[in-house]
Amino acid sequence: MNRQEQSLPTIASINTSYSPSQPGLSVHYQALGEMKSISDVRRTFCLFVTFDLLFVSLLWIIELNTKDGIEENLMDEVLNYDFKTSFFDIFSLAVFRFLVLLLAYAVLRLRHWWVIAVTTLVTSGFLIIKVILSIQYQTRGAFGYVLPIVSFVLAWLETWFLDFKVLTQEAEDEQLYQTPQRACARTPLLYSSVVSDGQFYSPPDSFAGSEDELEDEGIGRRAVMPQDIEYVRQGREAMRIMEQILAQEENWKMEKENDNNDVVYTFEIPYHGKSFILKAFLQCPAELVYQEVILQPEKLVVWNRTVAACQVLQRIDDNTLITYDVSAGAAGGVVSPRDFVNVRRIETKKEMYISSGVSTTHDSKPPLDKYVRGENGPGGFVVLKSLRNPSVCTFIWILNTDLKGHLPRYLIQQSLAATMFEFIAHLRQRICELSGTPQ
Repeated sequence: MNRQEQSLPTIASINTSYSPSQPGLSVHYQALGEMKSISDVRRTFCLFVTFDLLFVSLLWIIELNTKDGIEENLMDEVLNYDFKTSFFDIFSLAVFRFLVLLLAYAVLRLRHWWVIAVTTLVTSGFLIIKVILSIQYQTRGAFGYVLPIVSFVLAWLETWFLDFKVLTQEAEDEQLYQTPQRACARTPLLYSSVVSDGQFYSPPDSFAGSEDELEDEGIGRRAVMPQDIEYVRQGREAMRIMEQILAQEENWKMEKENDNNDVVYTFEIPYHGKSFILKAFLQCPAELVYQEVILQPEKLVVWNRTVAACQVLQRIDDNTLITYDVSAGAAGGVVSPRDFVNVRRIETKKEMYISSGVSTTHDSKPPLDKYVRGENGPGGFVVLKSLRNPSVCTFIWILNTDLKGHLPRYLIQQSLAATMFEFIAHLRQRICELSGTPQ
């Protein structure tokens, strides 16, 4: 099969199952905004604003302690304030920026630059006037120049960071997360060329029950307890996000490729960060991978060395289960084993098998001192059937994880990509063992 046939045309069929009449897509992303309504880049900005106040405060305290002691200098600069000699006003400016900016961008979560423009304008104007009028009267040595310069630079750095990082990144995230909703209305136009080669894709049929009521999940076993219904909701939410990721394959960014033409991509999910996506072509029926990877999570430890333990804690209904997973160490032991508690949802469609998952909590598995408790964002496994050749399939693994602990970001990214390649290598070896074919 050539590389064009490996470009997952069947992913397009996911989009044909969406329709503007399905409210789940827009509601889904509204729920994402509620789960994490302040972005990571905005949180970093708020941290920098706090650093601004603390750093200016530290310099002012050092300046107070350079001559006659803190108490006497403090009374002189505050109670006997003199515009030309006191630095209390520069400290007050830092407090002013801190309060106004956090109120605007952390509490009110404004998405406009006018507030920081006001604080920077006030700060710059005041400092320029102060330096012009008081430079000839300075008696504080180097601090007569350091404090105004530091305050001026920090104010403008905050402006740059908000305008070019925070607002820009959030606008891109907003556009990205609205793209699938716009795509739903024009899916037939976008993907008509994909199915024009004689292939016909009917809407995916899940063996799940009603999509309108969580209580109706499954054919046999059903969720009845409030906590069980919440687990089902979490699983369905993760499934929706996975389908959104699959529908935007053209936006995946290639990260690494190995000798077997397995590729690891990355994709930014609004409010969840970077996901790693493994895409591999396997010489076996899709049903075999479905059986080994999705239906039997407890048996992964038999052939998959990247997993140290996997236990099914509870089966909620015919589609939903809770698992406890322990990952093996990675990066030569630098990354220690992590444990996870996940809710998994399994669905089967005419052209694919899909298992979604996301971290949750379960009373039977509280955090242990033995492991660092990791946290998984929405992700899971997809096995795509080949309509032309039933003896081959395409495998996709979407991984969004936070390993916690104090690990460098670059080390985590390298470790995840390597782990995904190791996983697919073990899976191929397992397939060869089951089919009796040489490796």
